[in-house]
Amino acid sequence: MDKLNLKYRLEDKPSFWRNILFGLQWLAIAMPMIIIVGKIVATLQFDDPNRQLIYIQKVFFVIGLSILVQVIWGHKLPLVIGPAAVLLVGITASQGSEINTVYSSIMFGGLILTILSISGLFGHLKKLFTPRVVVTILMLISFTLIPMIIDLLFANSATISPLTNLVFALVFVFSLFLANKILTGIWKSTLIVWGMLFGSIIYIILFPESVTKAAASTSFISGFFADFNTQIFPLEIGTLISFLICFIALAINDLGSIQSIGDMLNADNMPKRISKGITLTGILNAIAGFFAVIGPVNYSLSPGVIASTGVASRYPLIPTGIALIILAFFPPALNLIAVIPSVVIGSTFIYTLCSQLAAGLLLAFNSMKDFRLEYGLIIGLPLMLSILISFLPDTVVMAFPIWLKPILGNGFVVGVLAVMIMEHIIYKKIKS
Repeated sequence: MDKLNLKYRLEDKPSFWRNILFGLQWLAIAMPMIIIVGKIVATLQFDDPNRQLIYIQKVFFVIGLSILVQVIWGHKLPLVIGPAAVLLVGITASQGSEINTVYSSIMFGGLILTILSISGLFGHLKKLFTPRVVVTILMLISFTLIPMIIDLLFANSATISPLTNLVFALVFVFSLFLANKILTGIWKSTLIVWGMLFGSIIYIILFPESVTKAAASTSFISGFFADFNTQIFPLEIGTLISFLICFIALAINDLGSIQSIGDMLNADNMPKRISKGITLTGILNAIAGFFAVIGPVNYSLSPGVIASTGVASRYPLIPTGIALIILAFFPPALNLIAVIPSVVIGSTFIYTLCSQLAAGLLLAFNSMKDFRLEYGLIIGLPLMLSILISFLPDTVVMAFPIWLKPILGNGFVVGVLAVMIMEHIIYKKIKS
């Protein structure tokens, strides 16, 4: 920890104005994924721009609440929280199901995760998640979201040619990686913010006909209290199983994020921090299910931010959470999100998911020094099957029995089941 040359350690309290300033930095880092994932799900589920805006309002509220609860009562670590990409996979694959069924599954998944964490059973489940399984899960999230990214890149093909959107997306993605190489410090940490801002400006200047109509200004509070999931029991067994598998991956992601930042800062009493953090993640996902929005997870972005800024205090995240909650009740500010072109959202998501892939590859090579052919097979088959399932024609998926669609029609779920079979049954005797 001393090598980090920290200006503020975990329990240090910066002065009021410095705390606000550092909180704004965390806000700039937290907002892009909230905007990206929130807008994607809102667009998937609602055609009405006003209801899309309400959905994004509630996502901001749930994430702001999650940050406050975790920093004050949960793991008490400087961790960025945002919408769980793995739940986005589940929501995308459950488009044929009723909305209440989807969010009831998220609610019950959160409650089950809470019970597993409190009871200590989660500790036993961790044994199933060997490095090969975790690597595969990290990579599966990226691969199974490819069909959704394709839809984003070519969403406005009626007004802009697909080739034009593809060329713009390629140039934009490579520009983001070039900027990632050149920039340092807080500029690098907030690259996605600037990328989305300048990418949107350039795209709108080049193609003004692509600008979408903003939602009508919703009233300060009344619009927020809409579309709640008040029907919590219309469960479909297939959808529930699909989301329970997604929650296993979410829990592993949560555990890794908490453990990594705790190790970096030499935080005390880590078992208790982990237990509290995962328990509250479960509770907050249950709350998200009631709000009928995607649930939260702790992100693994914080170590890089802390290393670049030298600020490891948890207290600046309190004004970050408060700011997100205030934004949730200020629709005119969120209305700007509707202007962001879908091709910019999709391109930025490619950049973000590449980091997920890189993390998976890094873990693969660091945790398996003697990488064998069998390890490649354990990882490779699930990836192949997940891509195959993700690109199945709709007519094929529609022919599945209703209760099997959310399972066999979900590339992520099939990939997770495949890696478990490969790791713990077919190649059970092979040890790292």
